[in-house]
Parts: sequence; structure tokens; C-alpha cells
Amino acid sequence: MLAARWYLRYCLSYRDVEELLVERGVEVDHVTVFRWVQRFAPLLADAARFCRHSPGDRWHDDETYVKVNGVWRYVYRAIDQYGQVINVLVSTRRDAAAARRFFRRALSTLKVTPNEVVTDAAAVYPGVLDGACQMVCVTRSA
Repeated sequence: MLAARWYLRYCLSYRDVEELLVERGVEVDHVTVFRWVQRFAPLLADAARFCRHSPGDRWHDDETYVKVNGVWRYVYRAIDQYGQVINVLVSTRRDAAAARRFFRRALSTLKVTPNEVVTDAAAVYPGVLDGACQMVCVTRSA
């Protein structure tokens, strides 16, 4: 667990973690460290989920497009003012329905309504945010 934590927390390479363990008298291969990280990373993520702060009342939203298996998809992402990820949605379309689905899911899972949502200048957001909840939509150009 300690080797996996070092790798994840301090952005070390597998060989660096291997070297740190050798200094402490534990001889392992970097491939073994890789396997430990694959095994224990989900457990560490689940344990850290309870330590997360409650989400802030100011959200920053943006969308971009990425290629997934050779097909272009739109990725919607919202974070709060502390940098904590609120919600992520991958969609085939970039339209009002996708944005509405994105915000409804974020609001239903967190049970928190933001006071302010900072977005880019996409024309779809003011209408979607007015219909989803009562909040201020601030647009900022990229």
C-alpha cells in the first residue's frame, strides 16, 4: 500500500518507488510496483472519497471534445472553486439536451445548488441553467 501511495501522491516513476523500497530493505521489481498500484489505487481512491470537502457554491464549467475509439465525443466537466471535480459527462452531441442532462446529474448527486456557475460564452448555458435551478450564470470568454 505504501508503494502505491508513494507512486500516486508524489508522481514518482515505478523505478523511483522501487529504489525507495530497496533503500528500506525491500527488493521488488518495478513491474511488481506497477501491479500493486493497479490493485490498490481503487482502494485508496475509495478511502479518500470520505475525506473530500463538501463542494463549493461556485462552479466552473467547460466542455471540450476528445477522440474515443476513433470517434469524436464531447466531454462536459464542472469543478468547484477549490478544484474539486463536481461532474463529468461524455456525450455524442453538444446541445441543450446534453448540457441539461449534465447539470441535472450534478445537482441530483450532490444535493447542493451552486450560487454561481462560470461558463464559457456558449449560448446554450443561460437557458439550461435558468431551467435547471435558480443560480447566476457568469460567462467568461476563453
